[in-house]
Amino acid sequence: MRHSPVEILDAKTREKLCFLDKVELGHPQWYPARQSLRLDPKGKSLKDEDVLQKLPVGTTATLYFRDLGAQISWVTVFLTEYAGPLFIYLLFYFRVPFIYGHKYDFTSSRHTVVHLACICHSFHYIKRLLETLFVHRFSHGTMPLRNIFKNCTYYWGFAAWMAYYINHPLYTPPTYGAQQVKLALAIFVICQLGNFSIHMALRDLRPAGSKTRKIPYPTKNPFTWLFLLVSCPNYTYEVGSWIGFAIMTQCLPVALFSLVGFTQMTIWAKGKHRSYLKEFRDYPPLRMPIIPFLL
Repeated sequence: MRHSPVEILDAKTREKLCFLDKVELGHPQWYPARQSLRLDPKGKSLKDEDVLQKLPVGTTATLYFRDLGAQISWVTVFLTEYAGPLFIYLLFYFRVPFIYGHKYDFTSSRHTVVHLACICHSFHYIKRLLETLFVHRFSHGTMPLRNIFKNCTYYWGFAAWMAYYINHPLYTPPTYGAQQVKLALAIFVICQLGNFSIHMALRDLRPAGSKTRKIPYPTKNPFTWLFLLVSCPNYTYEVGSWIGFAIMTQCLPVALFSLVGFTQMTIWAKGKHRSYLKEFRDYPPLRMPIIPFLL
């Protein structure tokens, strides 16, 4: 971004940091991803593609600088938070020493559902890792470094908690046996396919290297038809997958993980839904954020 001349103030103290004249904007002390420039101290950050000549500023533009703190790439965060649960769960599944007691070291469960649960859990996180590497296109390159600790605590902690009980030597299968497991498996598989289909549809909306935003619509893939009713069907399918996993294992920590995840994804879905409504005047009026007709 270029402009002549530009005054940059600290967003918190209002102290003048620098005065620029026909040079690239930015504070020389920090790398670009760490910097936030705003027209108002409490306003939103300017986008990289914003042109100062088109912003509501006078002959001397006053911008407010804020240090966003140490940053880390989204890809790094996603790979770390998803690889952890995959590895942690397998430690409990194989019953490595010091988890359940010496006599159970490297023993195997006699219940089919335990092995099926391991396959489903591993598939889910392998899918997430591959999507991070080959499918997702991020509108922002980085996030605050502190987020990786918060996210990993959530994913890794819940993975260990649910894995401990599902793979425990005293674990008992679901109340309704094979019928319950088969129903739950069907829910899980359908929702995983749906989630992947939505991610592919969203990927196709944004050309590589672009930050273009478009209204997502259903494609020929039946799993994307949920776009007719909700703004974020990827979250709908994600929650459905964990509900299926909870029914399959009949495990309380899984149910709690599903509830917490649903709560967080509802917040994200509402935010995206509001953003769509604000940005697109012709946005489909029948859509809800995450649950058709309800929420």
